[in-house]
Amino acid sequence: MAAVGLLVLVLGLMLLRQNAVILFLVGAAYVHLVWGDGKLAYLVEDMWVSLDNEVLLAIPLFIMAGSIMTRGSIARRLIDITRLITNPLPGGLGVATILSCALFAAISGSSPVTLLAIGAILYPALLKAGYPKRFALGALTSGGTLGIVIPPSIPMILYGLVTEMPISDLFIAGIIPGLIITLVLSLYSFWTNRHLPAVPFDGSALMQALRDGVWSLLMPVILIGGIYSGYFSPTEAAAVALAYGLLVEMLIHRELGWREYYAATIETAKLLGMLFPILAVALSLKTVLTIEEVPQNLATWVTSVVDSKIAFLLAVNLLLLLVGCLFDVVSAILVLAPLLLIAAQGYGIDPIHFGIIMVINLEIGFLTPPIGLNLIVATTAFKENFLEVCRAVIPFALIILAVLMLVTFVPATTLWLVR
Repeated sequence: MAAVGLLVLVLGLMLLRQNAVILFLVGAAYVHLVWGDGKLAYLVEDMWVSLDNEVLLAIPLFIMAGSIMTRGSIARRLIDITRLITNPLPGGLGVATILSCALFAAISGSSPVTLLAIGAILYPALLKAGYPKRFALGALTSGGTLGIVIPPSIPMILYGLVTEMPISDLFIAGIIPGLIITLVLSLYSFWTNRHLPAVPFDGSALMQALRDGVWSLLMPVILIGGIYSGYFSPTEAAAVALAYGLLVEMLIHRELGWREYYAATIETAKLLGMLFPILAVALSLKTVLTIEEVPQNLATWVTSVVDSKIAFLLAVNLLLLLVGCLFDVVSAILVLAPLLLIAAQGYGIDPIHFGIIMVINLEIGFLTPPIGLNLIVATTAFKENFLEVCRAVIPFALIILAVLMLVTFVPATTLWLVR
């Protein structure tokens, strides 16, 4: 009966269009009152303890670093390099779009930031070069989702927090799936635009672009190399990303002033003002659920109903794809990861592998209406119709879905570099 009351309460708040913070806070308070000895003081205490975690520092640092690089020239310099490399290919600018998104994703950790930084430059360039508007919209909107698969990734940090898995292992596990998605999307971009004329290779221009962009190219090498080698932790990597971005943009490129720095700081503070309250309440809720053994009971029930690992993986993928249509990636990970992971471990599924499965599923959620964040961002940024953007991403979303199936049933794609 108490569970029915919680469901009615949540649905009522959703019908009243309450934001995620209110939804989580009221839900957590209800759980504490019904299942947590009836003391709301525990909610505040759990929220405080949950946020007293060094790993959480990585989130504002990565967000700030991405905002700094969006306002500077790192994105433009990366685009210049990929464009000059792919010019000799028919439809080379389309391939450069995907590669630029992948490179910027490796230093921003955010899907919307990647979309905005690369899209602001390449969307008008694609249209001017004769690429179909639908392809340009689909490539940029979908390419932006690489920001949550290619490390560093903020959703991977959140998954590591709520499941107590090593975030550095999650980052490393995301490298091969991220590269596979980049490769397949690049091949699709090449094939669908093969009728467009190639541009002659310009070696001198490429060398100049490499000289101009060497500091930009070094950033993903430093971050991923440092994490992979164990030289610094994910939190330290976030601090390195911010310090390096500021150094390059303000002192070397000299294209970021104090006004832009102030704007980036304000933007980061606004994002954290939405994210951290949700995170605090969700982690508090996780504490109560763990004490009451809710995940364990759910795992026992699932394993009694689903009799095979393959059926479980298919069911989880279907559930996560549906959740991705209705919830943002932060809420989905914070609520579902602790519950589903224990059930997954009952089937012998590696927690790191399962984390990458979750992230790729929710990556597709960025491209599915009605809550798909990249769809909304693209509609606003490119001033296009929402339904047109939805149609544009369909082939790209199907390609990512195919890679998801590969990653789901071939664990080596995630665990090869980790183990």
